[in-house]
Amino acid sequence: MHRLILTSLDDDQAVETVSIPLAGKSSIADYMVVASGRSTRQVASMAQKLAEKIKAERGHNPRIEGLPTADWVLIDAGDVIVHLFRPEVRTFYNLERMWAFGDSAPGGSA
Repeated sequence: MHRLILTSLDDDQAVETVSIPLAGKSSIADYMVVASGRSTRQVASMAQKLAEKIKAERGHNPRIEGLPTADWVLIDAGDVIVHLFRPEVRTFYNLERMWAFGDSAPGGSA
């Protein structure tokens, strides 16, 4: 699932995609993937395409929050949590820094 998500975001020209391993930090998922789109339209499009690919892979729709405004869209794909942002919103919340505690770097770049 992790590879499918990273490939989908790359295909949709996501900006600054970062994959953060959560093993040992949280039980909510194995990975958190954070990426940006250049506009709300691109963020919404990436989220919808990713949801379709996850449904095709898993057989059920992932849980999605924030799609109507598409400033920050959260997709719960089970073992991978995906955050898609507009750049300004991503900078404001800075999730990579929050989840990088105990690491020397904010996670591996994809």
